[in-house]
Amino acid sequence: MPATSPHPAPALRVAVLVGSTREGRFAPVVTRWIKSHLDQREDMSADVVDLAETPLPTVLPAFGGPLAPGTEEALARVSPRLAAADAFVFVTPEYNHSFPATLKNAIDWHNEQWHAKPVGFVSYGGISGGLRAVEQLRLVMAELNATTIRNTVSLHNAWALFDEEHAMRDPQSDAAAKAMLDQLAWWARTLSEARTARPYAA
Repeated sequence: MPATSPHPAPALRVAVLVGSTREGRFAPVVTRWIKSHLDQREDMSADVVDLAETPLPTVLPAFGGPLAPGTEEALARVSPRLAAADAFVFVTPEYNHSFPATLKNAIDWHNEQWHAKPVGFVSYGGISGGLRAVEQLRLVMAELNATTIRNTVSLHNAWALFDEEHAMRDPQSDAAAKAMLDQLAWWARTLSEARTARPYAA
């Protein structure tokens, strides 16, 4: 029999990026639900990065240009958490067949934080379930040298999937969350080991 390590692998650090900042947003309900799935796992730990609570400047500097006052402080509340993450889960609605501008802004403020790391998606909305937002995010994250997970969680008519206490009614959505996180864990562990053995060069 192969020898087993006496020291279990440390939990993978998953940054859950909450993309919606609109007043009256449904994002907190969806985020608490996917975080509850992460909290049930021994192989993952969640860090919720809510862009409504940690806003970033909306104007990026010119290449090589100076940062506006307060920018470094705003980035310090977000950037180290993204850099420390082994994987990401984006929680996003769909706005006009795409994803929120605040999420794109957060993505664009960073670069190497995404490199050679996996990204899973939890999208929500009406009949489309946010799938068009996810398809566009896949293109963006590929440009940033990230690996997007095939399995996705798409909550169609999301408001009807949760009861009055914001508990999930739909067992298929719970099953989809588990499948996505299982796949995310495989990629996160594999890419973490690869980055350790051979630092990633973009």
